[in-house]
Amino acid sequence: MPHRRTARFPTQNRLLASLPKQEIERLLPQMELITFPLRQTLLAAGEANSFVYFPEKGWVSMVLMLQHGDATEVGLIGREGMVGFAALLGIRQSNIEAIWQSEGTARRLPAAVFREAFDRNPAVRDHVLRFAQAFHLQVAQTAACNGRHTLNQRLARWILMARDRADSDAFPMTHEFLATMLGVRRSGVTVAAGQLQKAGYIIYGSGRLMILDHGGLQARACECHATVHHEYQELLSFDGPEEADHG
Repeated sequence: MPHRRTARFPTQNRLLASLPKQEIERLLPQMELITFPLRQTLLAAGEANSFVYFPEKGWVSMVLMLQHGDATEVGLIGREGMVGFAALLGIRQSNIEAIWQSEGTARRLPAAVFREAFDRNPAVRDHVLRFAQAFHLQVAQTAACNGRHTLNQRLARWILMARDRADSDAFPMTHEFLATMLGVRRSGVTVAAGQLQKAGYIIYGSGRLMILDHGGLQARACECHATVHHEYQELLSFDGPEEADHG
């Protein structure tokens, strides 16, 4: 089960760090800092939710659940943003599931409380909508990528996107989970990961993945990672300490 404790600042979450100081002071007493284990479901598909979450460490896969039990990832969210945007809009249920990809922490806040700040303060509204647009572009790019690019390119893109949020060149990952994330068969992931490993870009095994050659991985990936990364930099160029805590 997640472990809860009193929230403290400064924060590692870039969206929270961008908010006006007076809003942070209003929100802080109602925040909880929660620790999540690997593969913990943050938001389950079809279940009611009335909170928003701001990742501090680790990252979350947003997974679309289909009627017959199949699932595929539609986007990643780390400390650049927030999870639970539907609850912020008053929508309590969604068919998109949020799953922690690694051990991590997030600040949890009642959606109604954050909605008050969203409605009251134009600066809060601007930053949240900029993140929503950036994530929308990521989802749209992922859909195009899945339809047009090879599995090797898509796998390289996904690893780079995970690295952007992992703060490390090594993180836990299994064939089964990667297959779900990419919406392909496990055997396809095994072949693609083996080719990236043979090329010297990664080491992959025993439930962990390590990047050895970041530049080589970028060269193997399609343009989708660079496109999304650029859009995030453009849209989320908040004034504040967002760059100092990366890498």
